Amino acid sequence: MLKNAVVGQSGGPTCAINATLAGVIDSLLKSKKIDKVYGMINGIDGILNENLKELNKIFSDKDNLSLLKLTPSSYLGSCRVKLPEENEDKKMYEKIFSTLEKFNIEYFFYIGGNDSMDTVMKLNNFAKSHNKKLTVIGVPKTIDNDLWGTDHCPGFASAAKYVATSIAEIARDAYCYDIESVTIVEIMGRNAGWLAASSALARSNNQSAPDLIYLPEHPFEIENFYKDIEEKFKTKKNLIIAVSEGIKDSNGLYIAASNQIYKNDKFGHMKLGGAAKNLENAVKIKFGCKCRSVELNVLQRCASHFLSKTDISESFKIGKTAVSYAFKGVSGEMMIFKREKSDEYKMSISSMDINLIANKEKQMPKNFINANGNDVTKAFINYARPLILGEEKILTKDGIPVHISLK
Repeated sequence: MLKNAVVGQSGGPTCAINATLAGVIDSLLKSKKIDKVYGMINGIDGILNENLKELNKIFSDKDNLSLLKLTPSSYLGSCRVKLPEENEDKKMYEKIFSTLEKFNIEYFFYIGGNDSMDTVMKLNNFAKSHNKKLTVIGVPKTIDNDLWGTDHCPGFASAAKYVATSIAEIARDAYCYDIESVTIVEIMGRNAGWLAASSALARSNNQSAPDLIYLPEHPFEIENFYKDIEEKFKTKKNLIIAVSEGIKDSNGLYIAASNQIYKNDKFGHMKLGGAAKNLENAVKIKFGCKCRSVELNVLQRCASHFLSKTDISESFKIGKTAVSYAFKGVSGEMMIFKREKSDEYKMSISSMDINLIANKEKQMPKNFINANGNDVTKAFINYARPLILGEEKILTKDGIPVHISLK
């Protein structure tokens, strides 16, 4: 008797998460081992609520699969659910596995970031300890690029491309004026500065912005910040500064939360927002110059009109490879990218034990950040540049990109 498979998406969406979903669906539909392919609506909530959508008919149409690859956000919907420990709520796990058995599901694919990999780990551990026949595979996704074990994460490159492009365009706007000005651009990244660091990719022979970059991995001190600006003003009038939302001082206090009005979310993470605005006010008081803050916000993860072709191609491929690994008997692992040691950019795909990945954060290594903590090094540029190469041709109608949505 053929078995069924289910795939879900969780956490913050990206421009490439649907490309990964398309890869998983494509391989499952082509397999002779699988009867029905289900999508869980809103991640693990879809299993808990028995809200599953059969995908076979929709994506037997190749045009729909192609459109899915280039549609931003999570086609199946998302959630931010952190499963409790088994000893805290065993009934929740029993409900999950009851639903899986009801729908004859033996293959479980979960596309997501740090908290999603925690779900993969817990479900796999429960299946093993209770002799449940379930193959569980995690597939990485996050613009933050902070998942342990993988060279980079699907979704990061397209977000990085958008960030770098936005910085270049903001700089062109700022350079119009012959007055001293500071533009501070806030970029996502709670404890890892990968995305803010990617702003450096905007630099070219005729464009030097960003002039300064501040990341969570290096303590941020306001007096050093002032000195950096003073030094840059000696040679330039218009400064562009990139900051991670998660920059913090030597005491570990987030600059964005220094007014203490932000509360923690349900995962215990502090809700951030306002680092650039706080610094804008500080610069105005200190220098009396024109200063504005720009928060790229969700545009970093949903702007799909200038995707990285490398990102979409790799995201689709890692989804397909996840299915091939599952059929080989691999379970309780997350798919990872491994960069080959060669002069040319070359990437391979393998997997790693989910217990070595879940609940860990991969921060920027020290050799990617300069000694003063206000810029990145050539080593980071060499790492990130190949990831953003190439552009996808986007299908449009009446001048607007065409997306596929779940009915």
